[in-house]
Amino acid sequence: MASWSDFAVAEPMLAAGVRALLQQYGPGMGYLATVRADGGPRVHPVSPVFTDSGLYCFIVDSPKRRDLERDGRYALHSYPPEDSDDEAVLTGRAAPVTDPVTITRLAGALHASPDIDWRLFELTVETAMLRHHGPAGALPLAEPSAFTQTWQAPRNLRRPLAIAS
Repeated sequence: MASWSDFAVAEPMLAAGVRALLQQYGPGMGYLATVRADGGPRVHPVSPVFTDSGLYCFIVDSPKRRDLERDGRYALHSYPPEDSDDEAVLTGRAAPVTDPVTITRLAGALHASPDIDWRLFELTVETAMLRHHGPAGALPLAEPSAFTQTWQAPRNLRRPLAIAS
């Protein structure tokens, strides 16, 4: 997996497009898919946080947090824009952030309440996809102006993550 910053350096235009769709309504907004204990998917809305150093998400005590603590695999999908069917998807692994400086800095900058049981996770990027459907939207699927950009982390950018078992 690559950090968000590694991905943004490797593919700046694709990263900018993904970030624009995830932040199209102001703060980051997307659907986070996690893996339940039985192997099935779980999808919840979240507010991803972009910084120069990474992509993060505050997760309150919930089934999705327990999913990530057990199995860090995730997919993050953008909300649909009002004027198109464009979409952005990231996949990778989420790992709890343990660095107190990073936690304090982000919690302070985003006014994360100390009264709420949240944990900060960093979302690394294994794959990224940005799909522009064109003026006709997703239908018909054969729209000639539609195009897709994809990226997969090269092996030299993949870093091991300590995922709790």
